Amino acid sequence: MAVRYFEETKTFILETKQTTYQMKMDQYGYLLHLYYGEKIKDQDLGYLIQPKDRGFSPNPHEAGNDRTYSLDVLPQEFSSDGCGDYRKSSIEIKNGDGSTSFLGKVVGHRIYSGKYELNGLPGVFQTEKDTVDTLEICLQDQASKVMVILCYSVFEEKDMITRTVRVKNNGSKPIYINRIMSMMMDFMDAEFDFIHFNGRHTMERNMTRTPISSGVQSIESSRGASSHQHNPFVIMCRPTADEDQGDCYGFSFVYSGNFLCEIEKDQFDQTRVVFGINPRGFSYYLQPGESFDAPEVVLSYSDQGFSKLSHQYHDLYRENLCRSSYTHKERPIVINSWEATYFDFDDKKLLNIAKEAVDMGVELFVLDDGWFGKRDSDDSGLGDWSVNTDKLKNGLDDFVQKINNLGLKFGLWMEPEMVSEDSDLYRSHPEWCLKIKDRKPTRGRYQLVLDLSRKDVCDYLINSINSILDGANIEYVKWDMNRNMTDVWSSYHGYEHQGEIFHRYILGLYYILDQVILTHPDILFCGCAGGGGRFDPGMLYYHPEIWCSDNTDAINRLNIQYGTSFGYPINTIESHVSVCPNHQTARTTPLNTRGVVAMDGILGYELDSTKLSKEQKQQCREQIDIYKKYYHIIAYGDYYRLTKPYDACGYMAWQHVSKDRKEAVASLVKTEVESNEPQKYLKLKGLEADCFYKILGNDGVYSGKVLMKAGIPVPVMEQYEAWQCHIVALEV
Repeated sequence: MAVRYFEETKTFILETKQTTYQMKMDQYGYLLHLYYGEKIKDQDLGYLIQPKDRGFSPNPHEAGNDRTYSLDVLPQEFSSDGCGDYRKSSIEIKNGDGSTSFLGKVVGHRIYSGKYELNGLPGVFQTEKDTVDTLEICLQDQASKVMVILCYSVFEEKDMITRTVRVKNNGSKPIYINRIMSMMMDFMDAEFDFIHFNGRHTMERNMTRTPISSGVQSIESSRGASSHQHNPFVIMCRPTADEDQGDCYGFSFVYSGNFLCEIEKDQFDQTRVVFGINPRGFSYYLQPGESFDAPEVVLSYSDQGFSKLSHQYHDLYRENLCRSSYTHKERPIVINSWEATYFDFDDKKLLNIAKEAVDMGVELFVLDDGWFGKRDSDDSGLGDWSVNTDKLKNGLDDFVQKINNLGLKFGLWMEPEMVSEDSDLYRSHPEWCLKIKDRKPTRGRYQLVLDLSRKDVCDYLINSINSILDGANIEYVKWDMNRNMTDVWSSYHGYEHQGEIFHRYILGLYYILDQVILTHPDILFCGCAGGGGRFDPGMLYYHPEIWCSDNTDAINRLNIQYGTSFGYPINTIESHVSVCPNHQTARTTPLNTRGVVAMDGILGYELDSTKLSKEQKQQCREQIDIYKKYYHIIAYGDYYRLTKPYDACGYMAWQHVSKDRKEAVASLVKTEVESNEPQKYLKLKGLEADCFYKILGNDGVYSGKVLMKAGIPVPVMEQYEAWQCHIVALEV
């Protein structure tokens, strides 16, 4: 088994193919974290904890006058609160007597085959190919009887461990959970860098790397979504780690709402990592006998740098997180109407765009915003999910049939979670949105947020969406969310439950997605939140692809897609070719470059096809043909980042390699040009060193080692030009 317990030493060992995770129960019943890293032989690592006099760190009562024993110093698996550990806590409970203390000691454990289950939350699942074992450890506060169950599932062959926490009120009085972290890990040293992925709308997931310093470093969202500003995925690594070598630890939070990740270097140069729901605005009320499930965190370790860490996340999320049947299907090439028409369209204009798109090789036409209600701008109509017959004169079904008659599939944009104040829905049910009684609501994009903590609102949306999807031959849905949450108060819930609304909203959203998506398994769902504002593992459980950013500028997309690739599979990143000058940056780039960049994901188009020349349409068709030829490598192969943004080399490059190492596609975009510049060489990765390869279009034959160590001469290019090459192994 991948999980073992040694009674004589009170030691728990979790093992994957290449890693070991160890913790133990000490003499007083506290659970200590000892090790996570490269696989080692079974040995009790408790000797690493050396007693020292820590007179100014409090000592638990049972330790007597032993000043060498303090929870303020010990590396723990799940920390106490209010009991002498002043570092960032795993939990904060307001007990029935008003106290805010939790002191958890081990009272039992169980080991079983299979993955633990979560109530109402997405999570990584076990497939028939996987060997998965689970450990549950019960910690209980003896005074309050509050129990915390730590859950660990070990995906042995994939080198991944998932963690979550369940809180159960076994006491006789109600409690409030004011903070609950899904995982905590203490490291006994602090020689780490902290990598996270920050940004803003249209410039998401920029990689930031900083040394861990004394004190607390954190990233978070309190916007009601995982956000454009920070992503719920972080890496801790050794200062010398890079793409190809060094110890790296990944922490990925499977949740789509508010989150907090804190990394603390303490007074004794130890490092604590905590990850979970953001305590800001969170307070969960539990009656006696009730329990609360926290979202899960997915852990991975690599001793070979970022590339290996990324491959482990990519493989797990492709195989064990995305539930859609499209995960293993070639995605249709879409053209989206948004940047072509915005709100200014009718069925005639749309049909002309669709007709011309057929000549490009497009396979699916997506009708974006503006098709419903009184929706001629973004200040009205949301919530009224009935067809605007001024635009689609014979209704949606008739229009879809006309699109299908052209040989195209049809897709539709929706934003179900929002409501416009100028809408029939809001006039009928103003109580259905989040707003505080007797206060004027804060507006965002002229819209308010529907209260998905209410079942009646969820059921209305389920019925409305299913009615639309069942009323026409819709084969693709772009599910958008364009407004962060404010005024978070629900008229439906009582005083004691108002701190639950952020979380209940996300649970309501997951419930809606379950009821819509599971009843329409043949529809391809694409997630969106103002572009990349909710690009997280929780959404990937429902949507096998997510619109990566509202920014379609190819040069900006190099950085956005670079950062996204660290934690997310390439075949989850929807990326489109748009017009130039670009609508977000006014930059002009060659059509070939826009295609090469969009192929670093799921290729699509966002433009008015009626305005393309015959030559441009032919070029788009050639792009699509190339993409389809390489699809099996791009979607399912291993991904390598060959350069970093703003490298001195003057270009961005990346590579897709098939799992059998017999094929690869390398891509490069020239970002900077110098006069009389030196010759540059692109060094490939992921090939078999002793295998011989041919670069298509080149007469030479090269060993994998030569291509990886000496490289390929980078051709002379103008700024923003792109180049691709296909590398194929020679048959022996």
